[in-house]
Amino acid sequence: MKVASIFFAFIFTLATYAQSTQPNFEKVGDMVKATYFHENGVVSQSGHFLNGKLHGEWTMFNEKGEKIALGSYVEGQKAGKWFFWKADGLQEVDFVDSRIAGVTQWDKSGNVVIN
Repeated sequence: MKVASIFFAFIFTLATYAQSTQPNFEKVGDMVKATYFHENGVVSQSGHFLNGKLHGEWTMFNEKGEKIALGSYVEGQKAGKWFFWKADGLQEVDFVDSRIAGVTQWDKSGNVVIN
């Protein structure tokens, strides 16, 4: 009986782990909200799809759950301001038609390094 209990606990743990790393899709109006996970179960990115294309705000996280990027898509193309958090500061990238139009980078003190 003890072996059977341990076996079922092990299977339950595997099933729970497998589910926690599978993408989650949820219908929200005309869009589909998508959430993807790292191997450790922490959210890696979340955002929306519209007609099968990335659309609206997307947020990305590292394996510790810290935000590393935030930006928007319009019908599958990067648009507007995107922000990338890095160890040495923050980078702002302006996109027009998925092309980089400008880059501004700040150091940890808030000083502009690149403009």
